[in-house]
Amino acid sequence: MHKIRIGIVGYGNVGKGAALAVGANPDMELKAFFTRRDPDSIQNPDSSISILSIDSAADMINEIDVMLLCGGSATDLPEQGPYFASMFNTVDSYDNHAKIPEYMAAVDAAAKKTTAVISAGWDPGPFSMIRALSESVLPDGDSYTFYGKGVSQGHSDAVRRIKGVKNAVQYTIPVESAVEAVRAGKRPVLETREKMKRDCYVVTEKDADEAAIEKAIKDMPHYFADYDTSVSFIDADEFLEKHTEMPHGGMVLRSGKTGEITQTMEFSLKLGSNPEFTGSIIAAYARAAYHMAHEGLYGAKTVFDVPLSYLSEKDRHTLIKELL
Repeated sequence: MHKIRIGIVGYGNVGKGAALAVGANPDMELKAFFTRRDPDSIQNPDSSISILSIDSAADMINEIDVMLLCGGSATDLPEQGPYFASMFNTVDSYDNHAKIPEYMAAVDAAAKKTTAVISAGWDPGPFSMIRALSESVLPDGDSYTFYGKGVSQGHSDAVRRIKGVKNAVQYTIPVESAVEAVRAGKRPVLETREKMKRDCYVVTEKDADEAAIEKAIKDMPHYFADYDTSVSFIDADEFLEKHTEMPHGGMVLRSGKTGEITQTMEFSLKLGSNPEFTGSIIAAYARAAYHMAHEGLYGAKTVFDVPLSYLSEKDRHTLIKELL
């Protein structure tokens, strides 16, 4: 059996989570990590998997079937998505919702002879699929998405990119009164800041301007400007003691009516490790990208474009027999 040969761009939390997922899928094999860091500076726990410079990726076009792009959405993926899609089938978890159409267009323009599945984390990703399903089933209704409590990788990465920030983590916290109102079928009209709040814990570089950093966080469009955001400055020891785990979660709800009857649909995630779960999703979509590419279905794709059966190692008849 030909195994799907996987490359991973980014030796961070999501990249390591994706590696775990690839190892759990018997029809996949991990060929190499690609990093912007000096590969020799990284302690490699598995000598059978190469850690290479990102500049050498182009030399491995014939050795990798799908490249998993595990960089951040703020600055990495806008450049890496189109670049790698011009050479490889790719999957990424780009999560800046407001800019997805712009990002998709850029990737699609580059993916002339490749399949590039974009925005396949868990939101965007399965949460997007649930929103589409619930809106289709309950046309007379309202949809709500809540996140947390947990660490948002994309938002944490965005904070870490601010000048003077040495380390940072951002927690998204749902407003419980809003969640309960939706579950009760009240269909409230909620502003963004009425649904969730954001708490940031920041370790700064020496002599950094904390006031400027706090302002840069709270004014950041698409990430924090529309939310009630708190910023706490802490030292490195407290960060290591209290803020190194990466749980997350959330829920998608739709409350609506069929005739005069109130109906509610709810889908939730409770994640012990956000990056490992994200890595598991993009690994599953690697299988889909591989099959779609072999069918000539090139260009940028989203979770709406991928048949659910393409995510599974099982064939169609087995899926029908065991899961339908």
